[in-house]
Amino acid sequence: MKVIFLSDVKGSGKKGDVKEVADGYARNFLIAKGLAAPATAKNLSDLEGKKASEQHKADVAKQEALDTAARLKGASVTIKAKAGKEGKLFGSVTAGDVADAVSAQLGVDCPKKKIALESEIKAFGTYSAQLKLMAGISQKITVNVTEE
Repeated sequence: MKVIFLSDVKGSGKKGDVKEVADGYARNFLIAKGLAAPATAKNLSDLEGKKASEQHKADVAKQEALDTAARLKGASVTIKAKAGKEGKLFGSVTAGDVADAVSAQLGVDCPKKKIALESEIKAFGTYSAQLKLMAGISQKITVNVTEE
């Protein structure tokens, strides 16, 4: 019997796969537990529509990430920090601070988890950071740390 897997089943198939399985296994286990549906013409058509929709969403997200990367090329942000003793930075500048500055100054919402600093920022100066916009798409920006 041909079935469409509705969720991952270890050793049998992944969500969205269309496979031929034993009739009893399909009726008594997969379909009964809601793990698969019979591969009828309607169900196959629905599956194709869902796959096309997911592909379109992925293409749109990738294009938005590429547009954002192009807009950020050569961009820089300035972070004003407090000075401690002897003109040194009080504390350090974190990825969260960079994320806030990118959001405020460049208008790009990038969570702090997606920002990779090349080195710890514990002094005033110019540093670079990598913004990971999507898998395989990233952009370097310059971070200028100045005294408040």
